[in-house]
Amino acid sequence: MATTPPTTTSAAETQRRGRDGSGQLAAAAMRQLESDAAWYRALPAEDRSWVGLVAQAGIAAFVTWFGDPTRPPHGVSEIFSAAPPQLTRSISLQQTLQLVRLSVDVVESHAAELAAPGEERDLREAVLRYSREVAFSAAEVYARAAEVRGAWDARIEALVVDALVRGDVEDSLRSRVAALGWSGRGGTLVLAGTSARPSDEVWAADLRRATRRVAQDALVGIHDDRLVLFLGGEGDLQAAAHSLLPRFGPGPVVIGAPVAGSLSSELAECARSAGQVLAGLAAAAAWPQAPRPVLAADLLPERVLIGDAAARSELVTRAYAPLAAHTGALLDTLWAYLGTGRSLEAAARELYVHPNTVRYRLRRVADVTGWDPLDARDSYVLQIALALGRLENPPSISTPNLAL
Repeated sequence: MATTPPTTTSAAETQRRGRDGSGQLAAAAMRQLESDAAWYRALPAEDRSWVGLVAQAGIAAFVTWFGDPTRPPHGVSEIFSAAPPQLTRSISLQQTLQLVRLSVDVVESHAAELAAPGEERDLREAVLRYSREVAFSAAEVYARAAEVRGAWDARIEALVVDALVRGDVEDSLRSRVAALGWSGRGGTLVLAGTSARPSDEVWAADLRRATRRVAQDALVGIHDDRLVLFLGGEGDLQAAAHSLLPRFGPGPVVIGAPVAGSLSSELAECARSAGQVLAGLAAAAAWPQAPRPVLAADLLPERVLIGDAAARSELVTRAYAPLAAHTGALLDTLWAYLGTGRSLEAAARELYVHPNTVRYRLRRVADVTGWDPLDARDSYVLQIALALGRLENPPSISTPNLAL
């Protein structure tokens, strides 16, 4: 509804009263804000002074505009230029709109003092119209600030993910993680796969929203056709990772070993997990039957084939070393079983024992290593582990231990 223009004389009188009383209105608005808004009382003194400047600028701009309310308001966006852009980090859009509503209430309560006789209604209608314009301007200011902040955060996020992937975990990285709002609670999980589509800002923003819906903390890294995600928090991160599978393109998706601590406190462990995930992603093609997603720890033999030193060391440590240290002839039995085509009877004949003895020892191998020699996949893992162990520890010529 258009506001009826006031007469020239009454408008001039109202403008004069407004200019004379603008300081009083601003002071009244700040007193009301101090009384009604707990968030304002909690602000640092510097931020409170900036809020005061914004309120004064708004009231002054309204008084100037009121002389001709039929024209579009001038200088509404300049109201917020009185304060630094960082103020949008200290007070939210909702709080800014509360400030606008409170200022409207203050002006309305002083309408009888500000308006010339008979112009009180026009003043109130003008205040309502102007407050609407101010609200839209505030939304624009916050939208621009969010856009700039989002672009800056995306650049920091890309730098953090790139550093973790490269294993560069210098102390400055911790502050960058904190700047991205990582909460520091719960554990961390890394997963990677192919990107579902060429990266663009809209798709990347949608992906970030999706990850933050399923995990308390999240970082997204897009490297050419690879998509790397860091999930954190106190919830079920494995379930969160599975829910994000449709976001990946075709092909394998690899999940790293869970890190017990937060990314912000366990940078080295998270970087190590990221390295294992990317090595697994590069090697996964060698296991066509691999599940989706597949754990990086389940791709140890394939990672060894592409030269992953960490996988080689882990296989020797977890499989060969405990069997070599065992006193129950487990290593010799496993060698015989694998070397005779995975036949219990053939292994028993080679070892001069009963097939049930071979079967018992193989069960003990599963208990010691976590891989079951009677399973086709696990026996392949064990065979690679034994070969690596023999390469690192060439045996001396001796008579095999054939004891029961």
